[in-house]
Amino acid sequence: MARRDKPQTQGSREREIERLEKDVEDLRHLAGSTNGDADLERIRQQVSELRREFYEHLGPWQRAQIARHPQRPYTLDFIGLLFTDFFELHGDRGYGDDKAIVAGLGKFHGRPVAVIGHQKGRDTKQRLVRNFGQPKPEGYRKALRVMKLAAKYGRPIFTFIDTQGAYPGLDAEERGQAEAIALNLREMARLPVPIIVTVTGEGGSGGALAIAVGDRVNILENSFYSVISPEGCAAIMWRDSTKAETAAVALKITATDLKEMGIIDEIVAEPEAGAHTDYEGAARLLDTVLDRQLVMLTNQSVKDLLDARYQKFREMGQYFYMG
Repeated sequence: MARRDKPQTQGSREREIERLEKDVEDLRHLAGSTNGDADLERIRQQVSELRREFYEHLGPWQRAQIARHPQRPYTLDFIGLLFTDFFELHGDRGYGDDKAIVAGLGKFHGRPVAVIGHQKGRDTKQRLVRNFGQPKPEGYRKALRVMKLAAKYGRPIFTFIDTQGAYPGLDAEERGQAEAIALNLREMARLPVPIIVTVTGEGGSGGALAIAVGDRVNILENSFYSVISPEGCAAIMWRDSTKAETAAVALKITATDLKEMGIIDEIVAEPEAGAHTDYEGAARLLDTVLDRQLVMLTNQSVKDLLDARYQKFREMGQYFYMG
């Protein structure tokens, strides 16, 4: 019974927020009068409090929906807000250019860096061009090419994760999808420069991990990171994708769960109603974290950096020996 009540409570809260926001719009014409200004401010405070409470009590499945919000900031949005002098590089020098991954060189607080991330696209046309943010092998090879270039010139690397997974199509398999992902995992583990990873939306399986081996792994508070999507897990476990909400809880995909299990290092706060409502606010909050982490990592020797990175990923997961 409790499971059925929760969505109804959240739905009623959403409707209450919408009603109050409409009242704010209706009262705007009274702006300038004492009563009008007082009422407007009072309702704004109510909206703010309800919205804060609503987002604080979201369950794993609800947070997954926010992570997939079509207006969520993508890699190019963060590049425009966090980096300067960005120059995008194209192609893997073997097959072609995969637009599901953006990769290039730029500056972060005046320091030369490399930036790599998934890009989904806003409208139908863009999503088709970007393949809905699902990379093919050439995308991962392009990413690795740029990362090796960054390592050659001592540039730290920033990656932004937002994909439901690597593209599972026949053409991707023919061109070595699994090999491309595996190669990236190996090479990223030993690149001699700081690597800072941030999950900004959905982090799906090896498609995300292929550019997510880093010294620091961050996650925006309404994002998720999982070996499989809740729908995919439900389809496998119960032969019923409608049980995705149950699967989301079992998978422990939220930022809080991941932090407790040591999968990610830091949860990055989002603006009050989510990153999709305030790109600049989300970028400011992330900028503070990235700047602090970069300063700390650049003060480490290459040996200490690589040893810590290796140990970090070796310690992930729980293992049981059944002797």
